[in-house]
Amino acid sequence: MPEYLSPGVYVEGMGIGKTIVGVSTSTTGFVGMTQHVTDDTFDNDSLMNKPTLVTSWGQFVRNYGHHEKDTAPHLPPAVYGFFANGGSRCFVVRVKEDADDGDYVGTDNGAGSRTGLQAFNEVDGINIVCIPGITSKTVQIAMIAHCENLKDRFCILDPKKDADMNAIQDQKEDVVSEKGFAALYYPSIKAPLETVEGSKIKVVHEFIPPSGCIAGIYARSDAERGVHKAPANEIVRGALELEVSMTKAEQDILNPKGINCIRAFPGRGIRVWGARTTSADPLWKYVNVRRLLLYIEESIDEGTRWVVFEPNNEKLWGRVAATITDFLTRVWRDGALMGKKPAEAFFVKCDRTTMTQGDIDNGRLICIVGVAPVKPAEFVIFRIAQGAGGSAVTE
Repeated sequence: MPEYLSPGVYVEGMGIGKTIVGVSTSTTGFVGMTQHVTDDTFDNDSLMNKPTLVTSWGQFVRNYGHHEKDTAPHLPPAVYGFFANGGSRCFVVRVKEDADDGDYVGTDNGAGSRTGLQAFNEVDGINIVCIPGITSKTVQIAMIAHCENLKDRFCILDPKKDADMNAIQDQKEDVVSEKGFAALYYPSIKAPLETVEGSKIKVVHEFIPPSGCIAGIYARSDAERGVHKAPANEIVRGALELEVSMTKAEQDILNPKGINCIRAFPGRGIRVWGARTTSADPLWKYVNVRRLLLYIEESIDEGTRWVVFEPNNEKLWGRVAATITDFLTRVWRDGALMGKKPAEAFFVKCDRTTMTQGDIDNGRLICIVGVAPVKPAEFVIFRIAQGAGGSAVTE
């Protein structure tokens, strides 16, 4: 206790813990082929299977080049659509020319030896995953497994080329994520592309997979309204036409099945008209609910890692509970959690009921957190564990 030498009012810091800062929600990881070159225009070899941060379309072009119909048909248009629609940060993994499903899925042979999608295992800050235009069941299931295993990211799936109403429904049945880690969008969109023909760059209009534009829309919606808001009724910037025009009746068939339609409205432009995951579970059927939980879980996980250096006792548990409560109160006040008062919106437990004596003795701190993203007092419960061996989040 400090000694005060004169009368007055004094403010003391009580050391309740560190403030939890919300993590990013829209950094996107792209995997794909890039422009073929026969000279030293691009250092393609050094970027092969290497996750590389890209923060603008100009930087992408400098690193990887433009759209090329035969050798780079999908990735450049997707990244262009990402930045055009509001994206600001992405990581790109270049795969070899004539890549097959195995090249896109990649292998995990440890640090420095990961390829394809698996190269993103070592990038902690990715929130969204896209492999534009690659729609095989093998690759899309691998994308879902990647997100479900890491528990900190979400994947956007493209429709199969020339898919009709029946084909897109069949595709959706192949890409179910029970915990809602994936969303499927339909149909493809026509957009302007900078493409290479011989030694010249020209603008052409072609149909492209929508995932890059959708990832950009997620980023725009997150920045303008918050990750808890559904990224729907959003205009697709740069979209000129749809590969398939749908009626409301057709939309009414696809939407309940977890297929997000992109529709053209006279005078209102081309808009995303759905925000469903591929899950049939009522809890996880909305994109914004799953992404909100990812945001909350990852923010708490990263914001409480300091505890591993503290004595694991009642004082620490109280500080951690207060820190998490402060963060969730801010999330609730932002309108992301339901309830007229905090007790209806969330709860936090960190005491002897959440840990065994063995956990305490081994320096393992465990918190149980419940949040109400849909209805007051209907909690989604997850567990945060911190210890010298690392952290873990379990739903």
